[in-house]
Amino acid sequence: MPVVFAEDSVGLVTPQTAHFNEPLALACGRSLAPWQLVYETYGTLNPARSNAILICHALSGHHHAAGFHREDERKPGWWDSCIGPGKPIDTRRFFVVSLNNLGGCNGSTGPASINPASGKAYGADFPVMTVEDWVKSQALLADRLGISQWAAVIGGSLGGMQALQWSISYPERIRHCVAIAAAPRLSAQNIAFNEVARQAILTDPDFFGGHFKEQGVVPKRGLMLARMVGHITYLSDDAMGEKFGRGLKSEKLNYDFHSVEFQVESYLRYQGEEFSGRFDANTYLLMTKALDYFDPAATHNGDLAKTLAVAKAHFCLMSFTTDWRFPPARSREIVDALLRAGKNVSYLEIDAQQGHDAFLLPIPRYLQALDSYLQGIAP
Repeated sequence: MPVVFAEDSVGLVTPQTAHFNEPLALACGRSLAPWQLVYETYGTLNPARSNAILICHALSGHHHAAGFHREDERKPGWWDSCIGPGKPIDTRRFFVVSLNNLGGCNGSTGPASINPASGKAYGADFPVMTVEDWVKSQALLADRLGISQWAAVIGGSLGGMQALQWSISYPERIRHCVAIAAAPRLSAQNIAFNEVARQAILTDPDFFGGHFKEQGVVPKRGLMLARMVGHITYLSDDAMGEKFGRGLKSEKLNYDFHSVEFQVESYLRYQGEEFSGRFDANTYLLMTKALDYFDPAATHNGDLAKTLAVAKAHFCLMSFTTDWRFPPARSREIVDALLRAGKNVSYLEIDAQQGHDAFLLPIPRYLQALDSYLQGIAP
C-alpha cells in the first residue's frame, strides 16, 4: 500500500544536479571547473516565471529542505515546517528552489569531490569559498532554470547572509529579501567560536592536513568537538536549562572524568557522534571561514548603508530574543542601514526561548509572521 503523506507535505522529492563546465572565478583568486550543484524544487514555476523562491541554507544545511526522499524516511527536510501546501512558503503559490552550496558535502562540488587535475579528492586543495562566490553560483543555477528574477531569496543564519548578498550583487534579480537570525558581519566572539571549532579539526591526528580520505580515515574526534562547541552556541541558556537542567543519566555520580554523568553531556556527545558520521571536516572549515569573511560593508569603509544603496528589493528581517549567537541587535544594524539607504524594510523581533536554532523550529508567531509577509508578495 502506498504511503499517504500529510496534506501540507510536498511528499516525495528527487534531488537534481546541474553541471557547469565554464570556470567559476572565485574571490580567492582561483577558479573552479568543472563544477556542479545539487538542488531540489517544490511547487510549479508559473508561465511568467515570476513565482520562484530561493532557499539558502545555513552552515551545516543542504538541499533537502522539505518533503521526503523515500517513503520510509522518518525525518523530512530541514525546513519542512515552513515549506509545503498551505505553509508559509506555500508551494501552491511558489516554485521553491533549495540547493547545496559549493564546498558542501551533499552532492555539490566540494572537498570530497574528485579534483580533475590530480584524479584524487580535492581535500585541503579545494578553494576557499565566500558568500559572494555562492551567490554567483546560485545566479548561474537560476539562469539554467530560466529564472531571471526571484520573487524572494530567503535564509536563516548564514542563509540570511546569502539573501542579503543577493540584494547587493544582483539587485535587479531579487524582489524580496528575507533574512532571519542573521548579521551584517561576525563579531569577534563569533569568529573566536569558529576558530576553536576549526582548531579541534585541524589538530585531530586523523586530519592529515585535510587529505584524510587518502588515508582511509575521518577526523572524527575533531568533528565531534567542533559540533559540540557549535551546538552550545545554537541554544539559549533557558532552552538548555529547560531541556536538561542538571539532570543525571543515572542515580549517582561516578566521580571520574570519563563517564557521561549529566544528560546535557550525553546530548552533546550524541550530536557530535551523529554529525561526525555525515559531515565532511574540510567542508566545516570552509563554511566557518565563509561566515568569518562575510562583511559587505567593507566595500564602503564599513558603511553598510552605502553598500545597500544599490539594492532594489523589499526587505523582511526577523530575529529571536534569546539568540545570543546572532542577537536582535545585529538584525537591527541591518534594519538601520536599510532605513538610512531609503529602502523598504519590515522587522520583527520574536520572543522565543530556543536561541539561535529558533529559526529552524515551528514557533507559531514566527510561522505566522513569515506566512503573512509571503502572502503579500505572491504573484
